[in-house]
Amino acid sequence: MARKCLAQLLVLLVGAPPLFISLGASGSGPAVAHYRGSHASMGTTYRIQLYGTGREDLALVAESAFDEVDRIDRLMSVYKRNSAVSFINRRAGREPVRVEPELFDFLQRCLAFSRQSRGAFDVTVQPLMRAWGFFGGEGRLPPETELRKVLQRVGYRKLSLDPDRRTVRFGRDGMALDLGGIAKGYAVDRVVSLLREYRIESALVSAGGSTVFGLGTPPGMTAWKIRVRDPVFPRDPQRSALTVALENRCLSISGSYENSFSVEGVTYSHIMDPRNGRPVRGLLSVAVVAGTGMEGDALDNALFVMGPQEAQGYLKRYPRVQAYYFLPAKKKGWRLLSVPPAPVAESSD
Repeated sequence: MARKCLAQLLVLLVGAPPLFISLGASGSGPAVAHYRGSHASMGTTYRIQLYGTGREDLALVAESAFDEVDRIDRLMSVYKRNSAVSFINRRAGREPVRVEPELFDFLQRCLAFSRQSRGAFDVTVQPLMRAWGFFGGEGRLPPETELRKVLQRVGYRKLSLDPDRRTVRFGRDGMALDLGGIAKGYAVDRVVSLLREYRIESALVSAGGSTVFGLGTPPGMTAWKIRVRDPVFPRDPQRSALTVALENRCLSISGSYENSFSVEGVTYSHIMDPRNGRPVRGLLSVAVVAGTGMEGDALDNALFVMGPQEAQGYLKRYPRVQAYYFLPAKKKGWRLLSVPPAPVAESSD
């Protein structure tokens, strides 16, 4: 499962101005305020751009949004011992654990994505991430005997949710949730919901660049223009591979380069196939345009694991979702495949 990582900075707003708070004239009417801010949370950096005509409270709105991100982190982090998810991981293998409504609803939605993808997306993947050294450690090749044992503690079918009692129970002791591939997208959704409550009509919300939601459109533009960086050179801000337009839509990206290690010339990435317990190979990245951050984050994981051929049929249940596969190729290091087929604006970089 893909874990979202700030270090890659996969997307950027075309022509984004530097960090500032300013008031710009809008014809003869009220001034249009513009605010840009950032905040470290959930192991990444959240960035917000806000526009509002006659608004003097954008900095306060952004502060409330970042507070909401921190709240989600305290709820869902697997690195914070006092989080609700950490408590579940310690106890649910021995007894049912009662959780608050928000987290229970979130886990139900995760389980629905797992069922629909037949296990390509799975939040019980943490034991595998540990076995391969991707959970707070260096990469390693686990022996086959170890993998077989670990797989016995992985699988969404072993995750039991009781709606009547609102409890979570693991089918085996030693199971553990890892929400890193989807919690950031959920936090983006919560921020967008909060912005709408504050009557913000134009905003860009980014979770480390790997999940980006464009609310409305920037002044004078038809959409938020987002460049997806070159998957072969993801750390080069001057190189991009694709431009997408967002208006009340979200872009989510999973890349095999975010965290990987090599052994005897073979590269193993952190994007895990929960069904066989092995890192996915043969793909560079997958970009998904969806209606919400949570949907996009779940689908970019699932589609990466599935591959483009299986994705053709799977995405029929998501008619408003567009996926872009970046596959290895000799000419420029990658080739782009759109699922379903659609015209794209590739960069000439």
